[in-house]
Amino acid sequence: MGTNVPSVRVLGIDPGMAICGYGVAAQEPGRRPSAIAFGVIRADGLAPELQLLRIHREVRTLLATHRPDAVAVERLYFTRNAQTAIGVGQARGVVLLAAAEAALPLREFTPTEVKMAATGYGRAEKRQIQAMVATMLGLPAPPKPDDAADALAVALCCLQGEALRDRLGQGDAPPRQPGQRSRPATAAGGRA
Repeated sequence: MGTNVPSVRVLGIDPGMAICGYGVAAQEPGRRPSAIAFGVIRADGLAPELQLLRIHREVRTLLATHRPDAVAVERLYFTRNAQTAIGVGQARGVVLLAAAEAALPLREFTPTEVKMAATGYGRAEKRQIQAMVATMLGLPAPPKPDDAADALAVALCCLQGEALRDRLGQGDAPPRQPGQRSRPATAAGGRA
């Protein structure tokens, strides 16, 4: 790797209707990844359409503020609770929409892939994932709340992907020059 290879910044999302975790992680070539920001988007207590609106607006704000090179989202997995699955799917949908509006590449990972990337074990428990995320990012303690730690694990999974730099310009998003950060689309669909 040459010295002119830029760092890669990823916004990881752990989707949920009431609480949606986010984590922004970055990595420079030859260095340990670092946590730029993490937390949760709270939409509990709102009507479903207002929950989705809040998630969409907050994700757009995160994209504008942190200017990631890619968005990584945990893929929906089948659950026994259909109502929960529908809500998570809806939350994922507005996150995917925000990524598309910003013309950012999207990466999706199953919970097992995220656990494997964080711990090396696809059936790791939450506390194991949280501890490893803290270790990998050089944090003094596991990120809180759990949803934020999960989102950082998703971002780390994406950063660890082979040839991420080569794939960033693929897909429906137009390719960008190395180091160029995207700008979120405006409401009219143009660039901000």
